[in-house]
Amino acid sequence: MGYVAVRGGQEAIEESLKLLEWERVRSERSVDIESIQAAFPDLIDQIMGESSLYAPELAALALKQAQGSPEEAVFLLRAFRSTLERPYVSRTVEPETMAVDRRISAAFKDVPGGQVLGATRDYTHRLIDFNLREEDGDSLHEARKRLKREWRKKALGEAFATAGSSAASAGCEALWEECAAHALPKVAEYLREEGLLVEHERNDEEPIDVTMEPLVFPAPRSARLQTLARGMTQAVSALGYAAIRGFGPAHPTVAELRHGTVEVAIDHPLGSGDESDAYCVGTMPVTEVESLFEVETEDEAGEKGLGFELGYGMVMGRGETKAIAMSVLDNCLERGDKRFPTQDEEFVLYHVDGIEATGFISHLKLPHYVTFQSKLSSVRKTRDGAGGVERSSTTETE
Repeated sequence: MGYVAVRGGQEAIEESLKLLEWERVRSERSVDIESIQAAFPDLIDQIMGESSLYAPELAALALKQAQGSPEEAVFLLRAFRSTLERPYVSRTVEPETMAVDRRISAAFKDVPGGQVLGATRDYTHRLIDFNLREEDGDSLHEARKRLKREWRKKALGEAFATAGSSAASAGCEALWEECAAHALPKVAEYLREEGLLVEHERNDEEPIDVTMEPLVFPAPRSARLQTLARGMTQAVSALGYAAIRGFGPAHPTVAELRHGTVEVAIDHPLGSGDESDAYCVGTMPVTEVESLFEVETEDEAGEKGLGFELGYGMVMGRGETKAIAMSVLDNCLERGDKRFPTQDEEFVLYHVDGIEATGFISHLKLPHYVTFQSKLSSVRKTRDGAGGVERSSTTETE
């Protein structure tokens, strides 16, 4: 199909939208929403996190409409989110009660509850699997059966013996749920018990909702964490990397990274507001990271020493790299030394939002005829003036 030139602004825009639709339908092959969710779970998590809306099906729909563009999908989902009412605010989620399916520590080899590798690409060879080109429903079914057999024979052998006959009779999936239901203690608590973590006064102030109120500086920590959590994944990761490379405090150690599901509870509208009156409305997968930074300390007697500060990160789904980078930037912004760009909260928080960044850069494609003509006129006048001076000086020399 050739491009057909049209006249007139509105008509040109309409034809452009038709071409965009043509790009989507010309292959005559469609992908259903369920397939997008199944094939791209990490991308769906990223879109939901940057949109501040947990809605896997809508995120998949937005990704389909955006033809695979994550930033466009986030734009669509945020726009939809802005139309929703907010009848309830949940109770504070307690990460300590997370049903963990992945939990590792880079600080300690042996931790109570053990290291739980879970599902991760950390140990893969990063080689393209060309067999996936031939994958179909039957091969997926066979792969599921094979993995279940292997788990039943190897990894779950001892677990079945200790989990009880009820779990054993329910099968692998029920066993995984039972194993994940046991909350694991926080690694950082052992350092806190030894007095090695810097203690801070508890802050129970109502958190700022950055989706409803504009950022003001200095920003409270609640606003900083929210902005980082909904920031563009690549931007947060890049600034976290920059902080570690020398534009921030130091190289951190991951005390604990855990992934699992947390319960979301709301108070009964007619209840007393006590926790006992609340009821669970669902669960949500999250990744939480606590990183350790070595800092100088001073006790009440004025004696100096060393201790650890925590950096915190939590994101929807399996955004592990983003959660680690978020914990780095959290610690950077707590320090607030503006000699480092990663510790300047205005620099960091204004430049991690993907919608703001995409929108501002994309607006450069729009007509700037008047402003450019002004710049062009200024440049021409400067050139003419410089030329006139040069010619006159040449005449005098001659």
